[in-house]
Amino acid sequence: MSSPRGQAAGGGQQYGTYEQGSGYAAQQEAGRASRRSSGGSIAGSALAGVLMMVGGGIAFLDGLSMVIRGGFFVNNGNYVYHWNTTNWGYTQLILGGIVFFAGVCVLLGMVWARALGVFLAGLGAIAAFLTIPFYPIWSIIMVALYVFIIWALLTRRRSEAY
Repeated sequence: MSSPRGQAAGGGQQYGTYEQGSGYAAQQEAGRASRRSSGGSIAGSALAGVLMMVGGGIAFLDGLSMVIRGGFFVNNGNYVYHWNTTNWGYTQLILGGIVFFAGVCVLLGMVWARALGVFLAGLGAIAAFLTIPFYPIWSIIMVALYVFIIWALLTRRRSEAY
């Protein structure tokens, strides 16, 4: 007679042995593997951080030019809303600086910066939309850029490194 350890138990498992690919540990590993970030989502998040830095820097310089030389920008009077270029320039200065530093924090991998980046990119898209009377083609390009930033920040999953 053989010992009970060597005999097969009801479901094909053996006592005292561990079959790889079954049990709680395998389920945990499969769950972790499904939550890992793909290379594309990490690259998209890094690109979003860089684009936030570039977009924030451009918005900052744009606001600076509105404050220094507000007469350079031509305002089409046929729009429903009218903006003073000096006040709008200060808004762009502040928003551009915050977006730039949030982009730096996104590149550093801070989770809160991704959430802040989504919020700020939404504000940036609205701000770019509101500047259509001043420079329409560039404003549409900036709205598309901010929409891409929002998409890239929201598609990255949380990795185990956080």
